[in-house]
Amino acid sequence: MPRVTFGRGVLNEVGERARSRGIGRAALFTDPYLVDSEHLARARKALSDAGVDFEVYSEVRIEPTDGSVLAAADFLKEGNFDGVVSVGGGSVIDTAKGAMVYAQYPADFPTYFAPPVGGGQPVPGPVKPHIACPTSCGTGSEATGLSVIRFESLNAKFVLASCYLLPLEAIIDPACTDTLAPMVVASTGLDLLSHAIECYTARAYTRWAKVEKPGARAMLQGANPWSDLHAREALRIAGQYLERAVVDASDREARDNLSWAATLAGMAFGNSGTHLPHALSYGVSHLIRDFRPKDYPGEGVFVPHGVSVIVNSPSVFRFTAPAAPERHLEAAQCLGADVRDATPKDAGEVVAERIIGLMQATGMPNGIGGVGLTRDDAAALAESVVRQRRAIGNSPRDTSQQDIEKIFEHAVTYW
Repeated sequence: MPRVTFGRGVLNEVGERARSRGIGRAALFTDPYLVDSEHLARARKALSDAGVDFEVYSEVRIEPTDGSVLAAADFLKEGNFDGVVSVGGGSVIDTAKGAMVYAQYPADFPTYFAPPVGGGQPVPGPVKPHIACPTSCGTGSEATGLSVIRFESLNAKFVLASCYLLPLEAIIDPACTDTLAPMVVASTGLDLLSHAIECYTARAYTRWAKVEKPGARAMLQGANPWSDLHAREALRIAGQYLERAVVDASDREARDNLSWAATLAGMAFGNSGTHLPHALSYGVSHLIRDFRPKDYPGEGVFVPHGVSVIVNSPSVFRFTAPAAPERHLEAAQCLGADVRDATPKDAGEVVAERIIGLMQATGMPNGIGGVGLTRDDAAALAESVVRQRRAIGNSPRDTSQQDIEKIFEHAVTYW
């Protein structure tokens, strides 16, 4: 895990942390929306005060692509940097991770991705030091060795995974979330919520086949005691503070807690992996046609990642609950649902209704219909998802393409 520094004001320590890690010249990654922000100004000052030379890279694309990651890798190769400091949301941190790999170990882009899309080759070795400073409260990317990148030629997202991608340090300053708009907090917060439920309900690590060579063992191992520990606490916090963090930007207690929950959920899914809600989210992102979310100016037709995940989640958990009812009920209870009279047969409905209640309270679209998709799209959505083999295989219930189509059909509207 990264060295974690958490608390209001700790972004001001990034210069000293960089210097202590041997970074004399840093690539400072951010995005076009943050380049003139107070947060980046604080990071710049901290680096300067510590005597760290730096150059800003702000060409990060929201929802990074292979092309945008390779452009960032070129920047790193040309800059003679000792390491990277990333200040931004998951897109910034993921771009930094991917760029560091391809700057240091150039290859055809699919090389380090899993089949059937990629070559299945491991990242060859360590990358330079990376200090991740999240400014949103949901992705948890600061605590994982994962980078989600969209292949432009396929219009589909895939995950680059390696222990070498794990940031050396995570500096989590909840003050960076004070300026986030409600829809951004809702989207990222519901992303962390689904991370945690997916981790807790994933196929158990004991159900995966043993590998002959330890080096061939997949990085993501399904539900396990380590991920359980973090997922339960992330759910408890999200259930208590998510709605408050969305409706009142001045509620520092809520945003502080949600920031911490995001990191906990990242620690969880960085070990267990996610499953169907995230696999299905890539289909939603792939087929979106005319959805323009509130509070994301300038993005055009676009579905935020957390939205694409949560619009599927209630339908997914109704499907997966029969395979692990106790786990689903425990997750719902951690999230604040009353399960005293619930039976195992009720598990899917209990967790789904708790999620739906939070979706309504935070202004989320009403299922995939709320982002412009219909029942007629279900087959195409399922077709676009089947390449997500690892995430689908991490479901506690064996899942076919026909099952996925039915899940989408039942995700059109919830209320």
